[in-house]
Amino acid sequence: MSVRSYVLRQGRLTKAQALALERHWPQFGIDYRAEPLDLDRVFNRRAPRILDIGAGAGEATLQLALRHPENDYLAVEVHAPGVGRLLRGIVRHELTNVRVIRHDVVDVVERQLTAESLSAIYLHFPDPWPKKRHHKRRLVTSGFVGKLANRMSFEALLFLATDSRDFAEHAMAVCDGAEALMNLAGPGNFSPRPEWRPMTKFEQRGLSLGHDIWNLIYCRRFG
Repeated sequence: MSVRSYVLRQGRLTKAQALALERHWPQFGIDYRAEPLDLDRVFNRRAPRILDIGAGAGEATLQLALRHPENDYLAVEVHAPGVGRLLRGIVRHELTNVRVIRHDVVDVVERQLTAESLSAIYLHFPDPWPKKRHHKRRLVTSGFVGKLANRMSFEALLFLATDSRDFAEHAMAVCDGAEALMNLAGPGNFSPRPEWRPMTKFEQRGLSLGHDIWNLIYCRRFG
């Protein structure tokens, strides 16, 4: 059995979140199946596709989907309360360019997403698993990053952000070592914070605690 990069928390599901899951999942949710997705059919159009890994309650996803109706956003999140809040936000803002998968993103990338199907990938503030004995749970591994690169189209971008210096250095070592990815800041360098990225409550809390934010941006390259 593979090691998961998350532990499901028994968070309280509010009545509103539970109702959102019941009412709106059939329209905006995608049930996990170990077979490729036809994203053109899912979104009923052909458009740039962005994978948002660990979308949480969708605070950033919703803002970006509102700002960029020309893009489609595929949000992956395992925790039910966050998914419920995200679904409520999709309906409240009358968005048609967001879909949600509630499943382990490793399975989603490996079995549901096809080669060169993504224009961008967001991996913002994943669990850094700071204790050495938990490093095996870190999502950023050479195997997973290789699969992400395969799903990226020509010149697609991978954005990673974390408030853990140790995890940032780990992620850089893994991604700099991936032949299919190019560090836009140069090997061994971090990137400035992308101006377009919404400031979420999670990031703001980290800053208020005096944490630095480390950003990495990679481009898919061929040949």
